[in-house]
Amino acid sequence: MKTNYTLAVIVPAAGVGSRMQHSAPKQYIRLAGKTILEHTLVKLAQLKQAASIIVVISDEDPYFDSLEFIDQRIVRASGGKERADSVLNGLLVLADNPPDWVLVHDAARPLVTLADIERLLTECISADEGGILASKVKDTIKRGTTHSEQTVPRDDLWQALTPQLFKYQELTQALQTALAQQVTITDEASAIEWAKKPVRLVAGRSDNIKITTPEDLDLANFLLQKQHSENAS
Repeated sequence: MKTNYTLAVIVPAAGVGSRMQHSAPKQYIRLAGKTILEHTLVKLAQLKQAASIIVVISDEDPYFDSLEFIDQRIVRASGGKERADSVLNGLLVLADNPPDWVLVHDAARPLVTLADIERLLTECISADEGGILASKVKDTIKRGTTHSEQTVPRDDLWQALTPQLFKYQELTQALQTALAQQVTITDEASAIEWAKKPVRLVAGRSDNIKITTPEDLDLANFLLQKQHSENAS
């Protein structure tokens, strides 16, 4: 793998997390003594090759500046209306000194492992193409509204995770063009797919969950404690 590349990390965290039914945005809910966002940033800060970590949050966010976790590489940027707008804002912060690659990771995925991130970097940079962490769909999938209308074959179905890794210039151009044409962008990979560029699927751990609803909190707390025990042994 090439070792002379430059890398930046973007963490979109401007959402309000309405499904969490909490007074503060979900990234500021505390788990095991830290906020979800702090757990996520601690993980990402282990990437020594990351020159900067751009955290994209709302300008009205009153919580971020009180976080205890401090790393000199962390930079605050202004969030946008949708996730794609926020990620693009983060990319534009880097425009004066753009990295070769950018890694985008959900603020509400504190359980990602460094080993998975390193594997994503190794496979994508060796192949010279962007990619995402993903896990094979295990459950039987049904299509329908109020009733099951079809069982969907799952042999080639993957659940998209983060981080997602792409070349800085390709991702920036794809997002700018797609947003200008009012294309619906759900994640960075969808912008790259729309631009007809390859998106490599890199198998990641299925416990890299996104904390979205209240019932996710107990599971995330259990998994965090399990990770801490594994790391301590």
